[in-house]
Amino acid sequence: MKKVERINIIMRYINNRSHFTISEIMQDFNISRSTAIRDIREIESLGMPLVAEVGRDGGYFVMKNSVLPTVRFTDNEIKALFIAFMATRNQQLPYLKSRRSLAEKLLGLLSENQQDDLVQLNQIMLFEGTNPNNPDLLDLSDLPHPMLEKLIQILLMDRYLLITTFEEIGMKSYPIYLLHLYREKTIWLIEGFDLRKEVKKIFYVDKLTSVKPYPTKKRVSKKEILEKLGKEEEVINLVLELGPKAIAQYKKYHPINVSLSYTNPFQATAIIKAFINAENPEEVTELTNWILFLGRDIKVREVPKEVLDCLKERFGLFCP
Repeated sequence: MKKVERINIIMRYINNRSHFTISEIMQDFNISRSTAIRDIREIESLGMPLVAEVGRDGGYFVMKNSVLPTVRFTDNEIKALFIAFMATRNQQLPYLKSRRSLAEKLLGLLSENQQDDLVQLNQIMLFEGTNPNNPDLLDLSDLPHPMLEKLIQILLMDRYLLITTFEEIGMKSYPIYLLHLYREKTIWLIEGFDLRKEVKKIFYVDKLTSVKPYPTKKRVSKKEILEKLGKEEEVINLVLELGPKAIAQYKKYHPINVSLSYTNPFQATAIIKAFINAENPEEVTELTNWILFLGRDIKVREVPKEVLDCLKERFGLFCP
């Protein structure tokens, strides 16, 4: 008997009794004591309010008048959940193993007709990252970087972090306040406020080697961080005007801190205004590469001197 099926049967078994013990579960379902305890804990996590009785003849009973109402899904809601699983499989998302068990539970709760509909959808619909030769909903094998789940667990308790990341010059540590954790073009990134240099910085999750809470005594308050970020965003030192070809290039790739504003109703021209930290060599190099990537269909209205010098060097020109 599969675990999902056993859990569902045990839940019905418990609901029909005023009292039960672990020994009874072991005997009636032919499972070990440790398995029975794990199943009871999982049933509790699903929302069934069980109360444990201590003592020699102790056991469990369901708290009266507290059983949660059964959640019922319409056919369209079931299809929406199923398609959401399909669309995000093999996408290096966190908690991939838990998503597999969710899919199994969803399928285990459905009628045969509903299951037939989902099987048919699974055969017809393909999404990015799906292997067309094996489009199985439960084939969720593209695990994310192992640091991702650890990072999420820590930041849910504390967003002040000391991270160690691998760079070209070797390992380097940064004390940061985490602003956002996001995924762009299949890569997981951290947008954080560097507490030492007091600037916003982007880090690659797959380059992290260590993540731990930052000591309380050395922290800057969240209010101070937001004030510093607000002042930074008020300063504009990059202004670019984009034509249609440059806009097409922008859509292929753009740095996270650069936003696009269209300047005509047909979205054929646009303008970019942003603050660039010209003291950061990595950011200057990245921006230079990106401006060259946009091509000739741009007009540079304003740019930091460091970026201009880098552009001139690329073209073999002399600084004025």
